Amino acid sequence: MMDAVIVLSGGMDSAVLLSHELSKGQRVAALSFDYGSKHNHCELPMAREICLRLGVEHRVVALPFINELFTSSLLRSGEAVPEGAYDADSMKSTVVPFRNGILIAIAVGYAESVGAARVLIGSHSGDHHIYPDCRPEFNAAMNKAARLGTGDAVRVDFPFAAMDKREIGDLGRALGVDFVRTWTCYKGGELHCGICGACDERKFALRHDQGLDPTPYAK
Repeated sequence: MMDAVIVLSGGMDSAVLLSHELSKGQRVAALSFDYGSKHNHCELPMAREICLRLGVEHRVVALPFINELFTSSLLRSGEAVPEGAYDADSMKSTVVPFRNGILIAIAVGYAESVGAARVLIGSHSGDHHIYPDCRPEFNAAMNKAARLGTGDAVRVDFPFAAMDKREIGDLGRALGVDFVRTWTCYKGGELHCGICGACDERKFALRHDQGLDPTPYAK
């Protein structure tokens, strides 16, 4: 029996959320998704390593139809990932249509199957204005759907919804999260590129300007 199922991308937000839940004594299983993003091959090994190190049950779900059917610069089938500041104008092309709705639905079904009462998602306040499936209204609707669809057996929690990414970074630092073993860059190179919107946000989160960011960047 598990207390919760976390959607673990291998990025810093979900890694911090997992460590935070474990620090409270929660029994957590992790689900990761291979949906055809340009950086899946960088993220998923991080997710596996995190779970192995923490002793967390981990499964990877392949969803090839997303890359085949959907349009987004985040996907291997899409255009180039934009560079520059992490804002709505530069990052709107990285929206994967209804991605979180699909991932949450699968995680809710898995949670009900393993007796877990909660599904945990690491989306934060900085995502809200860019990604429709990270906004409070969407989160509330998905939680309502999960509770209705499972006879109130499973709810969906978004513990970082009111936090920004820097607050998440600070929490992770306090928890001892090894941020070098997390992945953010949307381009999926050997190193974080350092110039895409996701890297720009990671630098803010990890206080790169204060010399606290341990991430090796290509630029």
